Amino acid sequence: MAETNIDAAIADAMIRVTEAAAIAAHQLTGRGDEMKADQAAVDAMRTGLNAVPMRGRIVIGEGERDEAPMLYIGEDVGTGEGPEIDIALDPLEGTTLTAKAMSNALSVLAIAPRGTLLHSPDVYMEKIAVGPGLPQGIVTLAATPAENVLALAKEKDVPPEHITVCVLDRPRHHEIISSLRSVGAKVAMISDGDIAGVINTTDPSTGIDMYLGQGGAPEGVLAAAALKCIGGQFEARLVFRNDEEKQRARRVGIQNLNKIYSLDELVTSDTVFCATGVTKGGLLDGVVYGRGTVETETLIMTSSDHSVRRVRTRRPV
Repeated sequence: MAETNIDAAIADAMIRVTEAAAIAAHQLTGRGDEMKADQAAVDAMRTGLNAVPMRGRIVIGEGERDEAPMLYIGEDVGTGEGPEIDIALDPLEGTTLTAKAMSNALSVLAIAPRGTLLHSPDVYMEKIAVGPGLPQGIVTLAATPAENVLALAKEKDVPPEHITVCVLDRPRHHEIISSLRSVGAKVAMISDGDIAGVINTTDPSTGIDMYLGQGGAPEGVLAAAALKCIGGQFEARLVFRNDEEKQRARRVGIQNLNKIYSLDELVTSDTVFCATGVTKGGLLDGVVYGRGTVETETLIMTSSDHSVRRVRTRRPV
């Protein structure tokens, strides 16, 4: 049976891991090379994880073993001593954002006891999220986008025109956007960065009431871990474009390919979520170089006590 708590020292070590990945990626900001920026973040994150006293295993990563040198699903990391840990990660969430020096790029990971994070293949995932303080099941992937807006508006006692939904700006979301706008909802489109988009539903100052749409499964599990720490609701369903992707799902133990997962099915135990800003955004400041120094801002959240910390670190370069 998995332990329910993550050792505080390991949780704090994750700050150093995402800081290192963010700094490495930031050095390629604005260079126009997504792959180099991603690889720099991957290399720094792998090095950092391998220094942590744990028996870690990547369960949400950037592909499978034959796609190395990415941090692949099933890769063992850590020193080989200490607790058994599941790790979901995205060394650079926002490769395009980084390559173009745009805002909101992050280095992100979540950890939990072994066997408590959904083992998902690197495929697309349909997601819907709202913030805390709402009746369970107020929104669901089983309903249409328009129906979810109307249900949320009724619960909040506002007209649908006062509901704002965050959606990734992709051609595949044309029907979703049309459905949302058919009942008067506002659509806030983002170019990348759906983890931040999901987290924004928990902060009234962002004006985002709901997140909806398809994005990467790794980002979905990471977003679920964040909501597990700070509150909110999340549903997800894997999306498969071909038979090869379905086979990848079966290889990691997923049999019901149409299942709608709740937040507590994606993350079944206590978790720690950690994100460091690469470029400045609404969630976190980016990496900043001073005279002989580099400064980072990191968000670290734990579900066991629902704590949220922001850590600023300045170190010599």
